[in-house]
Amino acid sequence: MRKVGPILVINPNSSESVTEGLRVALSPMQFPGGPVIECVTIDEGPPGVVSQRHVDEAALRTADLIETRPDASAYVLACYSQPGLDLARSITTKPVYGIQDAGVLSALALADLFGVIAVAEGSIPRHMRNLRRLGVDGRLAGEVALEGAISVADSGHGEESYAALVKAGLKLRHMGAGAIVLGCAGMSGHRRRLEDELGIRVIDPTQAAVAMALGAVLT
Repeated sequence: MRKVGPILVINPNSSESVTEGLRVALSPMQFPGGPVIECVTIDEGPPGVVSQRHVDEAALRTADLIETRPDASAYVLACYSQPGLDLARSITTKPVYGIQDAGVLSALALADLFGVIAVAEGSIPRHMRNLRRLGVDGRLAGEVALEGAISVADSGHGEESYAALVKAGLKLRHMGAGAIVLGCAGMSGHRRRLEDELGIRVIDPTQAAVAMALGAVLT
């Protein structure tokens, strides 16, 4: 049996708590004989990838990391803004997955219309540009930002962030969304509870991307 290298899940921000949340969310996808799912933090990154400058700077750091890890069988960019996706694909022949693409495509397989919960209002135009690039903006019920000053690192922990997610999710369900994509890798800790509360599918985009990576490297 051929040896399969790890699936490298890259958190481009400097929050180790976000990376630890990814490890917890992805642990059910680790199985005996399967590839290691390795989650890493880029320590030099910002606390959260929020602005376009953060995205552009993170793209270069992500590419640098990928070049140092040719042992990986696939790479997952665990940030909804997908910093460096095109750059990464230009420097490796291994599969590279962005979690926005993976989350949205998974939602489209489950529902006619989907919604997205963003951490901040300012991120939505950037997310919309990528939906237009994918050609799927016509199936977007809406994208709603969390209310209150909730950081990327805090978006998946605590009752304040959960209440904000529920409020945003209820709004999207009212807008016609049949599935909701969490628009930040840091939100993964609330996924299952939120899905039970809303009664519709809630997609952790990092889990969706790793599922695609597993399919690619194991077949």
